[in-house]
Amino acid sequence: MIKNKLKEKWAAGQGTINGWLSINSPFVAEIMAEQGYDSVTIDMQHGAVSYEGALGMLQAMRASGVVPMVRVPWNEPGVIMKALDAGAYGIICPMVNTVADAARLVSYMRYPPHGQRSFGPTRANFSAGPGYASEANDEILCLAMIETAEAMENLEAIVATPGLDGVYIGPADLTLGITNGALAPGFDREEPQMLEAIHKIRQAASDAGIRACIHCGTPEYAARALGWGFNMSTLSNDVRLLASQADATVKKARALMNAESSDATPTQTGGY
Repeated sequence: MIKNKLKEKWAAGQGTINGWLSINSPFVAEIMAEQGYDSVTIDMQHGAVSYEGALGMLQAMRASGVVPMVRVPWNEPGVIMKALDAGAYGIICPMVNTVADAARLVSYMRYPPHGQRSFGPTRANFSAGPGYASEANDEILCLAMIETAEAMENLEAIVATPGLDGVYIGPADLTLGITNGALAPGFDREEPQMLEAIHKIRQAASDAGIRACIHCGTPEYAARALGWGFNMSTLSNDVRLLASQADATVKKARALMNAESSDATPTQTGGY
């Protein structure tokens, strides 16, 4: 089986950058996968992505050698197992609030005797190379999202779950959860309460010997998070990157048009 490059880089002490796909398009996935990310995640929870779309996107990313992952819609065995069978090398699962939630997640991702995953890796048999049945349990990443007040209360128990590879911070929901809606959701938190929670999650994961990952909105914050000791920073997503670059390009073009117009010499219309 092709080795999981994220696991190799983390074992070597390297921080990694993850891309994020919300647009249901193999072509977009192919473009993003060629931009130098260590991994790229397909968002089936909030992204406009179907299972058939995710399958095509996983196929489109294969040539790049990037580590393909999927955020599933929920902690549900059917969708998790299908995403793995389609070739995902990692699963990010939302709303893991208790140790029981975490244990179920792990069980859905591991073949017996370490879990209850059903065998039938339809595409993964080809995309992951030979040896999938015997090696998948060791290579596939299982990441639980910590994003609620309940999850924070159960943090130490969750990170100690056998078979869990890491935790993933969703800053938007975490903000809503622990402030009870007092703060608006969003990335790149600077409030003392939020920074305390973020560092608490990172430290708990480190103490448990597992990995800590966080979703960021800007390169600056992503770099800071890696400097804090996070193992992976997700950098924005395809929708925001497309919108921000389009917005910046149009604004620059209009500014240049206005400058050209104001600098133009008036045309002479009359005689002497």
